[in-house]
Amino acid sequence: MRTAGRRLWIETGACALSGLVFLLTVAWPDWIELVFGFDPDRSSGALEWGVVLAAAASTTAFLLLARRDWRARHAT
Repeated sequence: MRTAGRRLWIETGACALSGLVFLLTVAWPDWIELVFGFDPDRSSGALEWGVVLAAAASTTAFLLLARRDWRARHAT
C-alpha cells in the first residue's frame, strides 16, 4: 500500500510538471530559446509544437495513471 501511495504522488507530480510545460509552451513559445540559448528549429516553431504535443500526451498519460492508482487506493 505504501508503494502505491508513493507512485500516486510521483504520477501526480509528473502530471503537474508536464502540464506546466504544456501551458508555458502554449503561452510563451520562445522560452526554449531563452533558457537553452540557441534556436534549434531556426524560428520555424516545429520544436515548440513538438514540445506541446509531447507535453499534452504525457500529461494525459500521467493523469490516467494517477487516476487509476487513486481509484485503486480508495476502492478498498
